[in-house]
Amino acid sequence: MSGRPPSGGLRLGVNIDHVATIRNARGGEHPDPVKAALAAAEAAADGITAHLREDRRHITDCDIEQLMARLVIPLNLEMAATEEMLEIALRHRPHAACIVPEKREERTTEGGLDAAGQYDHLAPFVARLGEAGIRVSLFVEPDPRQIEAAMRLGAPVIELHTGRYAHLAGEAREAELRRIADAAALAAKNGIEPHAGHGLTFDNVVPVAAIPQLAELNIGHFLIGEAIFTGLDASVRRMRALMDEAR
Repeated sequence: MSGRPPSGGLRLGVNIDHVATIRNARGGEHPDPVKAALAAAEAAADGITAHLREDRRHITDCDIEQLMARLVIPLNLEMAATEEMLEIALRHRPHAACIVPEKREERTTEGGLDAAGQYDHLAPFVARLGEAGIRVSLFVEPDPRQIEAAMRLGAPVIELHTGRYAHLAGEAREAELRRIADAAALAAKNGIEPHAGHGLTFDNVVPVAAIPQLAELNIGHFLIGEAIFTGLDASVRRMRALMDEAR
């Protein structure tokens, strides 16, 4: 994503999936995830992330069409490596496409993509998206083996899964933070732009945001949940301030 980088170069991508989750619980058009995306942009988000799942449990095809038509900041389309999603990405040509693992039975993305084990399957998707001018990202664990696979695949970006870090405590969390920092450094050293996301909150974002090689954090569920209490503008602005302070 190449939004307007704040001081220190760390961008904030706001995932608006769970505005759509609330809408879909009752049907109809309210609350509108596109309206939320525009509000997040006004509140200093550098980009918007939306995951179009196979089962359309939150974001829909119409949402992607409207986001592409109305956003003035970059759209990062999260997608599984399927022919259906590839066709949709090639039709809309978002700024970026982040390839993620996807299982119908999971509540949310449970871990990183096995880029090493699925190299042959992923290679044509990375190639075709790149040929269309879409910036490809791979959502992976902070593991050197996965970063090496991303290098061989020619992906310009990785997004490091921070879910384990978010759910650990004490020395275990510190160890996971070091893994994330080492992975970000390895990626940057080899010409891959490292991003990070999943499970980040006001309470745990600062140590991750302080990792100097990271260029972007993608945060959604927490910001949408916090917006119930403070409003989306305040939620996004506070996260933006914490990230800036970390740099």
